[in-house]
Amino acid sequence: MSSRDAHFLDGQLLIAMPGMGDFRFERAVIFMCAHSPEGAMGIIVNKPAPELSFADLLSQLKIAATVDLRDTRVHFGGPVEHGRGFVLHSSEYSVEESSLNVSPEFAMTATVDILQDIARGEGPRRALLALGYAGWGPGQLEGEIQANGWLTAPAEAELVFGARDGDKWEAALRSISIDPRLLSAEGGRA
Repeated sequence: MSSRDAHFLDGQLLIAMPGMGDFRFERAVIFMCAHSPEGAMGIIVNKPAPELSFADLLSQLKIAATVDLRDTRVHFGGPVEHGRGFVLHSSEYSVEESSLNVSPEFAMTATVDILQDIARGEGPRRALLALGYAGWGPGQLEGEIQANGWLTAPAEAELVFGARDGDKWEAALRSISIDPRLLSAEGGRA
C-alpha cells in the first residue's frame, strides 16, 4: 500500500468472510475508524453486549441520566481493551480535542464527556457505544484481506446505527451486491 492511499479504509466497513477462523469475528461488521501504515483500528457494530445495559454503565460511572436511555445498547467493539468505552457517532457532535472525525458522516469519541452529554439528552443525534475495539498491527489487516478474511464496503449510517444488529452482516454484504447464501467458507485463488 502506498502512502497516498494509507487511509483508504477510514470510514469503511469490514465484513467478515465465512470460515475466518476467529470466533470473535464470526459474521462481524466492523466500522474502520483509522487505517494507516502503522496499523488499523475499528469497532464491531453488530455484536451487542447483552449482559450490560447503558443504564448500568452510567450507574457504574456515577453519571445520572435525565432522559430515557432504554433503547441505547452497548456493543462488544472488539477484543482489544474491552474494558474501555468508545462511542461511534454522527459527526454533528464533537468534543474539542477528543473526537476523531473519521468521515463526513461519522466521528468517534472515547472520553466520558460524550456519555455525560448522552445522559442529559445533549449528545450526538445517532450513537453506538462499544466496549473494546478491533486492532491490527502494520500490514496485518492487508494480509487478512488478501487471504480472503474480509470484504470491504462503504459505511452507511442506517446500517451502522440501525437497530437490528442480527441483520447487519447480511445487509452489509447486500450493499455490495453479494448474496450471503452464495458465500463459501473455502477461499481460492484464480
